[in-house]
Amino acid sequence: MIAPEAVVTFDRPVGFRIIKSLGLTRAKATRPRNLLRATFRTIGMFIGLTPLEFLTDAERARADAVSALLERAERLGANGIVGLQFEARESSDGSTVVSAVGEAVVLEPEPRGETA
Repeated sequence: MIAPEAVVTFDRPVGFRIIKSLGLTRAKATRPRNLLRATFRTIGMFIGLTPLEFLTDAERARADAVSALLERAERLGANGIVGLQFEARESSDGSTVVSAVGEAVVLEPEPRGETA
């Protein structure tokens, strides 16, 4: 399982060094438009309610894309992802599409006292 601290948007996680690059890994998630949920979310925001179940479609799609990306990286033998990037868009049918891409890598902890 890939640890959260081994998934970063920069070139390497602090305290680790990259032993091997396994290449770019991509994943995409789509959340269909849900007019009822969007309406309740808007009403809730208007009256000051922000319950956790009202996550936006983009937030849910992002979580799904990251989960799929981690699964793919693990199948390659990676224990980390560097350079994580996202792209979000709304398709013509109103659904939310989030793509995630990052470099799957094999990491090892840096020896103590080394920081590069």
